Amino acid sequence: MTEKTHAVWNVKFLNQIMDSMAEGVFTLDTKGRITSWNRSMERITGFDSTEALGRSCGILGFSRCFGKVCPADVQQCGILKHERPEAKECVLRHREGRDVPVIKQARVVKDDQGQVIGIVETVTDMTELHLARHKAEEASRLLSEHYSFANILGKSAVMQDVFSRVRAAAASKATVLIQGESGTGKELVASAIHYNSDQADQPFVTVNCSALTESLLESELFGHVKGAFTGALKDRRGRFEEAHGGSIFLDEIGELSQPIQVKLLRVLQEREVERVGESRSRKIDIRVIVATHRNLESLVSQGIFRQDLYYRLKVFPILLPPLRQRLEDLPLLVSHFIAKHNQQTQKGIQGMEPQAMRLIMDYSWPGNVRELENAVEHAFVLASEKGMIQVNDLPREVVAPQGRLAWSEEQLERGPGPKKAIAQHLDRARLLELLQDCGWNKAE
Repeated sequence: MTEKTHAVWNVKFLNQIMDSMAEGVFTLDTKGRITSWNRSMERITGFDSTEALGRSCGILGFSRCFGKVCPADVQQCGILKHERPEAKECVLRHREGRDVPVIKQARVVKDDQGQVIGIVETVTDMTELHLARHKAEEASRLLSEHYSFANILGKSAVMQDVFSRVRAAAASKATVLIQGESGTGKELVASAIHYNSDQADQPFVTVNCSALTESLLESELFGHVKGAFTGALKDRRGRFEEAHGGSIFLDEIGELSQPIQVKLLRVLQEREVERVGESRSRKIDIRVIVATHRNLESLVSQGIFRQDLYYRLKVFPILLPPLRQRLEDLPLLVSHFIAKHNQQTQKGIQGMEPQAMRLIMDYSWPGNVRELENAVEHAFVLASEKGMIQVNDLPREVVAPQGRLAWSEEQLERGPGPKKAIAQHLDRARLLELLQDCGWNKAE
């Protein structure tokens, strides 16, 4: 084989290699003219080689090169200045005028003397990946919409019942009593009721009844007139008046003293308030939503809470289940909180390792959803960037055996202590209760 024939054969072989590549590959000379163009470039761009050869890469209209819009002039191109490869996710303009998402990478080619003899660029078509990403985002959005109401998440049957009751409450102006343990999302439910009602553009006023003393709470709720007490230097509207036309949410209603209960009863019966130090009544148009983590019926039987007020408040009760009774919602909630904290921290956590999720599922969550979010936030502090949440990233109480719903078989085999505790605790009634909580899934 002659040297000329060998050279021709090498060129032909190189062209065959380029044409067999899934990535688009093209080369430029020192004047920025296209000197080669493989078949994948034809597929990705719509330009065949006869249209591309001899023209500048400006025909592709890359959206960015080295952080800038493509200058379409090789002398101004950043690749000659930086002389280093740089992969960029951008779009190119297809021959038919549509944008094609790609990853492009350019590299300067030099001869043995170090002189630039051209540029080689590779283009990876990201269309299918972008479509898959879009479908995943759309699926996530639909999943969130399907299993959420406002900012409340849940796909369990008990939470779907809660959503139904929230919708029904939003469609009326009835007084709503929200009951549930601390951290179950009572304030979220109250805001969902208001912001899905016809009064959504009116005030939504929140008062924590356990945060103030009796005298301060009375002034806060009903307002006062100048001189009503020491420090009352001017007239002040109360929170009931501020909520006129909208809704007022009274959290921890079970902490109200008897005198405040009497005044609240009048508000519910007459829809009017009297400021502290004033005998004049003021009409108000409000919807009252209250919440408590305490058993009001028990407080009534103890004489701590007024029975007539209790019946006025429980016109439309909504009971929020504790997290331990809706374990099937845990993966959904964990994914939501990971996405939320990724957005806040830009840490790019990919998810949670199966072993860590197992601990999440086994824990009893006495602090409910609030505690779960705190646990995910704790894990974000320790987890590696763009990694997975590991067992060691979780809070100690989640990992510790005493925080679990039940003892593992390994722990039962260690000695008589746990066995005895289990035997005392897991009687028939408790086992039936656990089976009910788990939807009769014995493995769970």
